Amino acid sequence: MTRLHRITLLFGNSAIEKLKHSTVMVVGCGAVGSFAIESLARSGVGHIILIDFDNAEESNINRQLFALDSTIGQPKVEIAKQRIHDINPDIIVDAFNMFFDENTNIDMKPDFVIDAIDTVKSKIALYKWCFANNVPFISSMGAARKTDISKIKVAKISKTTVCPLASKIRHIVKDEKLKDFPVVYSTENATPQINGGREFGSVITVTGTFGLMLAEYVIKNLIK
Repeated sequence: MTRLHRITLLFGNSAIEKLKHSTVMVVGCGAVGSFAIESLARSGVGHIILIDFDNAEESNINRQLFALDSTIGQPKVEIAKQRIHDINPDIIVDAFNMFFDENTNIDMKPDFVIDAIDTVKSKIALYKWCFANNVPFISSMGAARKTDISKIKVAKISKTTVCPLASKIRHIVKDEKLKDFPVVYSTENATPQINGGREFGSVITVTGTFGLMLAEYVIKNLIK
């Protein structure tokens, strides 16, 4: 049996061929992005583009697939690339260790983009790049300070509620007259933290679910 035998039983050979010949770009290889990337690789997507500027840290281990004791200090995109090839050596991986902003120019046109970036300015820059290049995409909203996976949903950004990040993005999208687009977000009110500060707590059950739902949306759209 091949490594894609079980998913072939579910979707059929034609769908698997579509995934094999598809290119997906994931921007952000952290808590949410790592689970999306893992899902794409294990589902047979043939070409994955990775963008992230960060290195794995010990504090990432609680929620990021690429953060291990053995990978601390290494670029996340390189860890991800190695892991993808360990899952399936036939997958083409382009890894860019860089920060995505309005000056970024990727000379490739993926079939789909997953936004798993933390910073608002970079998210908006990525949206504009996708619109300018006519590339469909889905974006992750805020997964931090959430604990209830039953409140995680997929909707257009214009229809989101509760999530503070989604609210901020929604207003920018409206002000800059950008088109509507799908997002994964949570309707759960933020959980109070034990200690204050600028860093937000997060748990793998939530960030992982965000990443899995992003990948699910992409996979279903690629094979439909």
